Amino acid sequence: MQTTANTSGQGAASQVPPEIQRWNWGAFLLSWIWGIGNNTLAALVVFVPLLGFAWLFVLGAKGSEWAWRHKRWASVDEFKASQRRWARWGVAVWLALLAVVCAVFFGIFALLKDSEAYKLARARLEADERVVELVGRPMSTGFPMGQIRVSGPRGSASLSFSVEGPKGKGTAFVEATQDMGQWKIDRLVFQPEGGSGRRLNLVPQAPDELPAGAT
Repeated sequence: MQTTANTSGQGAASQVPPEIQRWNWGAFLLSWIWGIGNNTLAALVVFVPLLGFAWLFVLGAKGSEWAWRHKRWASVDEFKASQRRWARWGVAVWLALLAVVCAVFFGIFALLKDSEAYKLARARLEADERVVELVGRPMSTGFPMGQIRVSGPRGSASLSFSVEGPKGKGTAFVEATQDMGQWKIDRLVFQPEGGSGRRLNLVPQAPDELPAGAT
């Protein structure tokens, strides 16, 4: 049986073995990092605006061929073993990034849900008979969305979160401020689900301060 000569690392003159012409997960997942490690500078195209994302798929499809042409390999087996390691590292890196993103995401929600503004709003909702009449008991609330800003003894919060019970559900909108370390609810509006348009204002305000449709 005739063995194809190893012509890796010779650029366009290299003969690429058919058995390595397959999707390269290392190139797809690690892009430019893989490119530097495999002498494939074409991987740096991922930094080109608009083209970068599509280039990941080009790397996945052409990566093995380019790596064989641009770097000297002792054998096909060595090449395959190297690319498998790159693929494993790629999976590990993306799983680690996903874990970090999830931790940050849920960490932010946990901080919002543990905030005094959220706790005060929830207590006000549970104590309001109008809300209880609409959603019933027990009442559960979802993760809050919005923002909280604190600077020394002062702060502000603007949040919204779902409210649900055995009789119905809706959304609560709250604005709160902190002064000298003490939080207070400035505005709290409950919007029942169902399209009736009725909004319950749970913090009494002057008539000219009431939001449209609030009661």
